[in-house]
Amino acid sequence: MRFSRRFLASGPVQSLLALLIAFYIRIIGWTTRWQHEGFEPALELRARWQPFILCFWHGRIAAMPHCDPDRSHMAALISGHRDGRLIARTIRQLGLGVIEGSSNRGAEAGLMESARHLHQGGMVAITPDGPRGPRMRAAAGAVKLAALTGAPIYPVSCATSRRRELGSWDRFLLPWPFGRGLFLMGSAIVVPRDADLTAIEAMRLTLEQKLNEVSADCDRRMGHRPIEPAMPLAGSERIG
Repeated sequence: MRFSRRFLASGPVQSLLALLIAFYIRIIGWTTRWQHEGFEPALELRARWQPFILCFWHGRIAAMPHCDPDRSHMAALISGHRDGRLIARTIRQLGLGVIEGSSNRGAEAGLMESARHLHQGGMVAITPDGPRGPRMRAAAGAVKLAALTGAPIYPVSCATSRRRELGSWDRFLLPWPFGRGLFLMGSAIVVPRDADLTAIEAMRLTLEQKLNEVSADCDRRMGHRPIEPAMPLAGSERIG
């Protein structure tokens, strides 16, 4: 077991895996009939070089690179553990930037680098239940980043008609080719710059609720039973 973990964590192996995964994600993009709803406000911000934060659940990360074909100003906040490094290598293959941040190491550095990217007019993508859950329960990091920078948060989710639900902690959704796909974006969440802890918690719950609503809507419209959130953990302080 230890040998296999070291083998999978090695740089050359991760580079090869990232190349193969990125190719599969491209195949999903080429063969799926995509539909996008609710994206107009975010696209208007991008046209004016105004920053925003994009939040989606960790289990839906495989389809999310197709959320927006123009990825040149998008950077994803990714943890530095083994799985996070593989994700980072993969999304770099797909043309997205990477900001390192973790619940255990580098959290403050990830927050500051995300803020710099937003101040430069970029967009930051965050999985608020990553890197290790609980599933579909938001940590406060995205809300704190929004309070620090004034950038609005847009909750977004996706589902495909053909997929496999894995038994991982996040109920990872693996899209199959040659189906239909739906992206839904919820309304903006604006966090006051002077938000105290009570306001941060209220906005965190709002983000969690909106993400679960758009995710359930996507699942139903693609013909699936909605995935249920895990039981929440009290006092979570993850960044992404």
